Amino acid sequence: MMSGNKPIVIGHRGAAGEAPENTLASFALALEQGADGIELDVHLSADGEIVVCHDPDLDRTTNGTGFIHRKSWDEIKRLDAGLWFSEAYTGERVPLLREVFELVPSGILINIEVKHAYEGHMEKALLAFLQKSGRWEDVVISSFDHKVIRRIKHAESKAKVGLLYAANLIDHAAYARQIDIDVFSLHPYFHAIEKEDVQGALAAGLEVYPYTVNRVEDYKRLIEKGVSGIITDFPAKLRDLLK
Repeated sequence: MMSGNKPIVIGHRGAAGEAPENTLASFALALEQGADGIELDVHLSADGEIVVCHDPDLDRTTNGTGFIHRKSWDEIKRLDAGLWFSEAYTGERVPLLREVFELVPSGILINIEVKHAYEGHMEKALLAFLQKSGRWEDVVISSFDHKVIRRIKHAESKAKVGLLYAANLIDHAAYARQIDIDVFSLHPYFHAIEKEDVQGALAAGLEVYPYTVNRVEDYKRLIEKGVSGIITDFPAKLRDLLK
């Protein structure tokens, strides 16, 4: 997923530095800015819809309050998810995963971060959705909950899965091997991976997508380390540097 030694550009929650995170406007802006992929977060509504939002509750990024899993989609879709960011985005809504898939063309990476297992209901809903969409090639499912990732891969061998983590592990590639599934990608906190860790992971056939990198000097450091992709709030800034 890397051209030459240029990392791919992955828009964090879209272009979250310049638009309200995890909205269709943010994802559209990331694509416009030349992102090769987008990263987003999912939760389940009370009626089982896959809702794109980072927090488990609606308080920070909408004009509503309360936990997503206690609200129906009908309640959630009425909320404003743009005004908190700027008046220019008034009326922007919390999207469903399905709506993001309708917006993002085939061939663009969609990194779905599972925030919560919801007692196994999330992976069932997610796999049912992906089976219907058929876009296995475009999608990487990641989570800090590595048990969820293992269950997803056991349930569906076609799923590409990634491990999110913040620890500077002794051997990043060996950790991936020990989970007894075919891991596609590592998603380390960008300060917590050294050049030899990146090289070891690539040699083991793993993609390396550090998060969340926003400063030019950090982009340069990671490009030098040889990472496969960089997750950033500012896709245009990274794209300009890579040019």
